[in-house]
Amino acid sequence: MSDEKQLLGIGSRVEHPAFGDGVIIGVDVAAYKVCFIVYGIKHVGKDYNNWEIIEAIEAEEDVSFSLAEKALIKILKNYNAISEKIDLGDKWINGTMVLNPGEEGLKSKEIPIDVFFHKIVMVRDRLRVMEQRVNSSNLTDEEKVNLQQYITKIYGSLTSFNVLFKYKEHHFVGDKSN
Repeated sequence: MSDEKQLLGIGSRVEHPAFGDGVIIGVDVAAYKVCFIVYGIKHVGKDYNNWEIIEAIEAEEDVSFSLAEKALIKILKNYNAISEKIDLGDKWINGTMVLNPGEEGLKSKEIPIDVFFHKIVMVRDRLRVMEQRVNSSNLTDEEKVNLQQYITKIYGSLTSFNVLFKYKEHHFVGDKSN
């Protein structure tokens, strides 16, 4: 057995016991520069061996930043860790949502639709992160399925807001079996 440690290249995926899932985005003399989904960028010594290597990319001597950036974006999209720009439907731009109370004497509330839309998109992004965390958790398969069913029902409850999205591929989708 060789004592030589495997040198990881940019784009390698790892799972750290404290920081979770990450991607190596840089390599220097003594450490890896790792972008962790939850904890951001951290430096981890090359001699560190308590993480699990999910996918090893062979280290190259000269890797351009653009190649590393493309690899990182691809991996982070797979983990739903970065959100894409989601456009509000054209007819709603500069619009206002008015909430009229059913009780007389109370004042209406106006909210710019783009502010409301941004909050809806944030809810969706957080649901996706929760879904990923459930999938990568130590729960039993049965517990994961049960939680996934709740998440799917939440998506279904949010389908009323699909009218705000510019593109259909950004719509909420609930359980299609009903």
